[in-house]
Amino acid sequence: MITNKDKIFIAGHNGMVGSAIFRKLKKHGYSNLITANKSDLDLIDQNSVINFLKNERPDCVVIAAARVGGILANNTFPADFISQNLMIQTNLICQSFFAGVQNLLFLGSSCIYPKNSIQPIQEDFLLTGLLEETNEPYAIAKIAGIKLCESYNRQYGTDYRSIMPTNLYGQNDNFDYNNSHVIPSLIRKFHEAKLKNLPYVEIWGSGKPMREFMHVDDLAEASLFILKTNKTSYDKQNYPNCSHINIGTGKDISIKEVANLIKEVVGFCGEIKFNSEMPDGTLRKLLDVTKINNLGWRHTISLQYGLEDTYQWYLENIEKII
Repeated sequence: MITNKDKIFIAGHNGMVGSAIFRKLKKHGYSNLITANKSDLDLIDQNSVINFLKNERPDCVVIAAARVGGILANNTFPADFISQNLMIQTNLICQSFFAGVQNLLFLGSSCIYPKNSIQPIQEDFLLTGLLEETNEPYAIAKIAGIKLCESYNRQYGTDYRSIMPTNLYGQNDNFDYNNSHVIPSLIRKFHEAKLKNLPYVEIWGSGKPMREFMHVDDLAEASLFILKTNKTSYDKQNYPNCSHINIGTGKDISIKEVANLIKEVVGFCGEIKFNSEMPDGTLRKLLDVTKINNLGWRHTISLQYGLEDTYQWYLENIEKII
């Protein structure tokens, strides 16, 4: 567990997740925070990571850095997704150990679970079935990160923790049409359709699949909660796996419903047309959040409020992100 006096390195502080964790730590009085831009620290280069950790000597490392992207990017660059994520994780986790870092938080993704998991998805469903083909390389890298943390804990008694968040959205999200996820993509679509006074917005699929969405500020709060939880409580909750904990809302919503919510938030007056000829993907993906709830944490940001907050941020930053 960490204290306010600890020196904390946040890898990936410019991304949606890393920036949210940075803001949350600052808000709660953690002032000894270390960050590094890509130009100053190449996380793929082992020697660069070794020298950085040797010089900075952090007490805790938060790994929010990753090569990320949507289905198109995952399908187009599978070698990059698996190799770069493996290198980033391995460099940070292994070299943290050699630098004497006792506390570490590794952030993964719910895509680590089998594509046909029983719902809701429990932590021990990991490695019980085939992964979704479109993001298998990325998922395998994240699984390796979980197991690397677990192995260091077993062999050396470190306190390296892994959390697996559900689908995230919020400030600093990616709104690129070719490389974004559901919520940012729909926010941009509805906003641009509103400006052009289009009669309708087309959405791929039937709108029936169910998805769980969580605001990134909730994830940041959960990350701090996990970092502050004493080791005995954390290990007891995770026994016998001592592996990872799901972070989510425990609630899901259909794509059709979330599309209508975003339409309302943006103020688009046209219709929504679902293109049923396009694939739906997995019909349901909901995380079981019993473990994190039993530790005492629950999400607090409603989807309605989160969407309004995200759209407001989009409007204020549209010239920089589009």
